[in-house]
Amino acid sequence: MAAPVQYQAIGRRKTSVARVYLRPGSGKVVVNKRPIEDYFPQEIRRIQINVPFAVTETEGQFDVVVNARGGGLTGQAEATRLGIARALLLFNEEFRIPLRAADVLTRDPRMVERKKYGQPKARKRFQFSKR
Repeated sequence: MAAPVQYQAIGRRKTSVARVYLRPGSGKVVVNKRPIEDYFPQEIRRIQINVPFAVTETEGQFDVVVNARGGGLTGQAEATRLGIARALLLFNEEFRIPLRAADVLTRDPRMVERKKYGQPKARKRFQFSKR
């Protein structure tokens, strides 16, 4: 049986979910049908997304298609990074050690704390009046 032509993985961060499709190609990245430069205009987010490729020395070897939903741009960027790292593992299991060392395989468990009744926010209290 031939190796799969496409590697698919899911990354999550806060309320963002990124479905990542990795195909052998020229290094083109498309997020929600838009080039990565349009979707993530800030350079820092694009660098963050490319960390798994830099760590595994596979820059320019894969075309990436991402469907990102929910949350904001930072959450979507980090979810995309996790999805790319997981897809690279499907391509080559030996990438686990460098990806783990770069800390891109860990799903960040932090979520927004829910608002409680009798308070304006999750932890903030209404002003206390003694008299």
